[in-house]
Amino acid sequence: MSADLPQRLVPDGLWELHAPLLPSFNSRPQGGGTAPCDERAVLTAVVYVLTSGCAWRHLPETFGVSPATAHRRFTAWTRAGLWRRLHRAVLDELGARGEIDWASAIVDAASVRAKRGGR
Repeated sequence: MSADLPQRLVPDGLWELHAPLLPSFNSRPQGGGTAPCDERAVLTAVVYVLTSGCAWRHLPETFGVSPATAHRRFTAWTRAGLWRRLHRAVLDELGARGEIDWASAIVDAASVRAKRGGR
């Protein structure tokens, strides 16, 4: 993995928006388990898998995160609504900078012919 890949996948500005939105780590009351890992490394690994099409199990070791940890965290973040909140934070930030032009938009849709009767 090239040295600049993590920075390209998760630039500092994206990390600054993402970090405050993360659910907090809760240690297990009975002890044991694994210590929390570097959240930015996990986000970088998740972004890599999602943008490259790589299977979770083929996540390169150079990210410093196991495929199981990356997938587990992705699932937890999805359940917590993190991606929706991050999307909103990015739009708010770009809007505050005046970098969004709402004069035009693209809508993607699919049309399917309705069946007649109860077939």
